Amino acid sequence: MNLLLLGINHRTASLELREKFAVDDPKPLLEKLLRTGDILEAVLLSTCNRVEICAVAETMELGELSLRSFFGRSIAPDHNSFTELDEALYCYRGEEAARHLFRVASSIDSMVVGEPQILGQLKEAYREAGTSGACSSKLSRVYQMAFSAAKRVRNETGIALRPVSVAKVAVELALGVFERLDDKTALLVGAGDMIDLALQALRSSGLSQVRVANRTKGRAEELASRFNATAHDLKELEVLATTSDIILVSIAGKEPVFCESLLRKVLSNRDGRPLFIIDIGVPRNVESSADDLSNLFRYDMDDLAAVAEHNEMERRGEVEIAERIIELEVTKFREWRSAQGFVPIIQSLRSRAESIRQKELNRYLNRMSLDPQQAAQADALTKGLVNKLLHEPLSKLRTPGEDSEDLLRAIELLFALDRPATKISVSDPEEE
Repeated sequence: MNLLLLGINHRTASLELREKFAVDDPKPLLEKLLRTGDILEAVLLSTCNRVEICAVAETMELGELSLRSFFGRSIAPDHNSFTELDEALYCYRGEEAARHLFRVASSIDSMVVGEPQILGQLKEAYREAGTSGACSSKLSRVYQMAFSAAKRVRNETGIALRPVSVAKVAVELALGVFERLDDKTALLVGAGDMIDLALQALRSSGLSQVRVANRTKGRAEELASRFNATAHDLKELEVLATTSDIILVSIAGKEPVFCESLLRKVLSNRDGRPLFIIDIGVPRNVESSADDLSNLFRYDMDDLAAVAEHNEMERRGEVEIAERIIELEVTKFREWRSAQGFVPIIQSLRSRAESIRQKELNRYLNRMSLDPQQAAQADALTKGLVNKLLHEPLSKLRTPGEDSEDLLRAIELLFALDRPATKISVSDPEEE
């Protein structure tokens, strides 16, 4: 199986580049990717910190070329700096691709190590790929392994004992700015998971005055009711921002909800009081040119990285344990991947045995006068005998070891199989 993973993330690409490649609906892109013929299966993951495609390719070389071309020409066709993209893109093959996917699912590769959102985002990307027909048996098996690895890391390490998230890091940054929040007023723009998590963190930090604004006021009302906050729509942004101390914004959309002109009006009515905005949207929800305005202090995803890095240092011991778990899961992937090379010989052996069984059974039935029930019993008996005889050799083939190739050749010879043996490298599964 030719497994590939290509992408950009918070370590390799700036926020400005990542937001250009943010994907709202992966389904049409996946359908277009599979039409190239070089990619057999694919899952597209797009979050605030990464855009990645994990795929099964016809061949490694053509698959990688197809993915690189697709990334630059289809995901963000208006992006014209291919040199910048090439420098930010990473590509993993085979076992390395599986290792990276397992680390992502386990939140080891996240900007905020241990954050629980990435696993849900990965599962959603997997479901969307499945419903669009882009993810089938092979890639599905790889993702099930990734989810299993993530579950082990959660259960067997302390990474999940103090769950963190980008939203909580944003609140931590707010505490660093204000020292205390109980006498402040906050405006949260959006009503997704990030805003939900931020509301929880703000309430637990002592903040009492909270307003929630969203395009769909009903969703804002639903969220606000759970946290004793007030709900508003985006038409009220100017008034709300004027009377807020801190704004936390994460709302979907290609255009910023806080443009420079709006913020200029807001600041003119604040009597010189500073306004702090934490923008955790990708693409960004605050126009970057607003940074030039006096008394406005804007923080985005890149600014949160420093806070996240401090949290990661505190979790370093748990991460080391998690990395060892990942390596054990990668070993399972290696064994499964190696076993895939034996599937054709297993199928050939079963086909050969079934052909002999059918031929001998038909010859017996032609000589005997059996009623339908007796014929069915004879059929079941011969099937059972064949299955028992094949059980041990097939079990050996499904669990490759050092002698796997010798075993494969011996079975081919002993059972007179027509298909030539496929060369499988057990010691180096990266060979294709």
